[in-house]
Amino acid sequence: MTKITRTFDVLTNSEVNFNRDVALSIKRNGKWENFSTEAYRKNVDEFSLGLLALGFKKGDKIATVTNNRPEWNFIDFGMSQTGCVHVCIYPTISDREYKHILSHSESRILIVSGKELYLRLKPIAEQIETIEAVYTIDAVEGAKNWREIAYLGTSRESEFRPLLEKRREAVSPDDLLTLIYTSGTTGLSKGVMLTHKNVVSNFLLAQQFVTYLKPGDRALSFLPLSHVLERVGNYLWQSKGLSVYYAESMDTLGDNMREIKANTFITVPRVFEKVYDKIINKGRDLKGIKKALFFWAVKMGDRYDPDPKKRSMAYNAKLALANKLIFSKWREALGGELKGVISGGAALQPRLARIFFAAKIIVQEGYGLTETSPLISANMPHLPFLRFGSVGVVPEELEVKIAADGEILERGPNLMKGYYKDPKKTAEAIDKDGWFHTGDIGTLDEKRMLTITDRKKEIFKLSGGKYVAPQVVENKFKESMFIEQLMVIGENEKFTAALISPDFEFLHNWCNIHHITYRDNNDLIKKQKVIDRYQVEVDKYNKDLDHVAQVKVFRLVADEWTPESGDLSPTLKLKRKVLMKKYKPLVEGIYEKKQ
Repeated sequence: MTKITRTFDVLTNSEVNFNRDVALSIKRNGKWENFSTEAYRKNVDEFSLGLLALGFKKGDKIATVTNNRPEWNFIDFGMSQTGCVHVCIYPTISDREYKHILSHSESRILIVSGKELYLRLKPIAEQIETIEAVYTIDAVEGAKNWREIAYLGTSRESEFRPLLEKRREAVSPDDLLTLIYTSGTTGLSKGVMLTHKNVVSNFLLAQQFVTYLKPGDRALSFLPLSHVLERVGNYLWQSKGLSVYYAESMDTLGDNMREIKANTFITVPRVFEKVYDKIINKGRDLKGIKKALFFWAVKMGDRYDPDPKKRSMAYNAKLALANKLIFSKWREALGGELKGVISGGAALQPRLARIFFAAKIIVQEGYGLTETSPLISANMPHLPFLRFGSVGVVPEELEVKIAADGEILERGPNLMKGYYKDPKKTAEAIDKDGWFHTGDIGTLDEKRMLTITDRKKEIFKLSGGKYVAPQVVENKFKESMFIEQLMVIGENEKFTAALISPDFEFLHNWCNIHHITYRDNNDLIKKQKVIDRYQVEVDKYNKDLDHVAQVKVFRLVADEWTPESGDLSPTLKLKRKVLMKKYKPLVEGIYEKKQ
C-alpha cells in the first residue's frame, strides 16, 4: 500500500492500487452516476487549482453544508491538499448555530448542496464579514456554482500546477485538517480541531476490524459526512479499495442496498433499530405456519452465542434451518451480499447484534467521540474480542484507563489538538498528563474490552440517595415497537419516571386493528386504551431493571423528537435540558400527583 500520512494520500493510494471504474457513485434522477478513480483525481485537482487561483492560503477555512455526494469528496480532498481547513457542518442545525459556526471558524467561503440551503444560509452568510461568497453544488439560478472554482483552475492550470505540487508536499501530518463543531446538548457547539495525523492514524488502525472487506466491495453511505464516524469510515472504505455509493435518501435505503448489493454500511443504532422493526413488522403480517416459523427463527436468533463451544448440536441444527428458511430472506432484503455493519454514536441493543450475527451478518458496535477522531474501541467480527453489550476492544495503538470515579480516559495519536480558540475548554477536557476525559462511565477488563455504563453528567440521584443511569433504562425500553424515544427523569425526586414519544406509525396501525378512532396525536395519547397498552409495555421492560431504575410513572407526548424539532442532537442524542424545559408542566404534574 502507498504510504498514507495525509487524508488526500488515500486518493494517490487508490490510483496506484485500486484504479477502478466506480470509485464513487450516487443515484440521481433514477440512475446511478459513477465516477472513476481518474475522474475523481481530475475533479479534486481542478478544485485545488481554482482555490489557488482565488488566493487561498494554507490554514484558510472553507465551510460546507451538504448531503452525501461524490462532490463532497472532490471538495474535501481539493481543499486539504492545498492546506486549507474543512469546516464540515450538519445540514440539520439551527440558524443560531450556523451563524456561530460560520463566524467562529472564520470561514472564507461557504459551499451548500442546493437551493433550499442556499436560500436559508445566504442571508446568514451575508452577516459574517469573513465570508466572501456562497457557492452551491446543484445549479441554482442567481447563485455562484462550485464548478466556477474548478473552471478557473482549469483555465489557469499551467500557472498554478507547480504551486499545487509544492503546496501538496508542504502539507504535514500535524497540520490542521478539519474543524468539526460538536453539537453538544446545551449551549453553542465547540470546534474540534483534528489534524491529518489524528484522522489518518484512526482509519488505518480501524482496518484491522474489517478484515472481511476486500477491494472491489461496495459500501453504502447515508449517515451525514459531517458526522465524524461516517467521514472517517468514508476514508477507511477508500483506503481498502471499496467503491462508495451514496444513498438517495433515508427513505430509499432498502432499495439502494438491494440495487448495489451492499457489502457494508455504517449506522447509528436508531436507524438499525428501524431496519429491524421493519423486518419484524413484515413477520407480524404473515399468517399461519409462515408466521410461526418466522418467530421461531427470531427466538433461535435471540439465543445465539458467538462461542461455538456454548452452542449445542441440536441448537446449531435448528439455527441452520432458521437460516435456510427465514434469515436468508432477511439477507436478501438487505441486498443479499451484506457482510458487516458498523454501529456507533450511541448504545446498540445487544439483542440486535446477537440476532444479526445469528443471521450471518456481522454487526460491530464501536465507541468513540469527535474529539478522538472517533474510534476508541470496537468489536471484532470474531472471538475473543467480540462481546454483545460491550463496545469492543481497545487497539494496542491507543491508551485507555478508568479514572477513580469510573470515567473513561483516552490518550493516543487520534486525540484532537483541542477546541478551536478555546484553551479553557481544552484544558477542562485534556488534563496535564494528556488524558482526554470522555464524560462516559465504563469498565475495562484484562482483555482490553470496554463496556460503557452511562454518561457521567447524565447519571442522577433520587431523593433517597440511589443513583439511576438513564441510558441503560432508555436503551431497554426502546426495544419496544411502540416506543420511538423515551427520556428517563427523576433527579432529586422520590422515584424514576419517563416521558415517552411513541412510534406513531406503529401506534396508528395498532389503533386501526383495535378500532380506536382519534382526531390527531394529541387526542390519541389521551385515549385510555392507548395509555393502558403502554402500561403493559412499561411493566414488561421494568422486569429487567433494578427496582430503583424501574419507571413508576410515564407520560406520553404528542411530538416526534428529531434533530429538526430541536429535541435531538444531529447524532440523535436526547437534548435533555431542552426536553425538560419543553415538558416542564408535564414533569411537574408527574411529581405533584405522586408526592
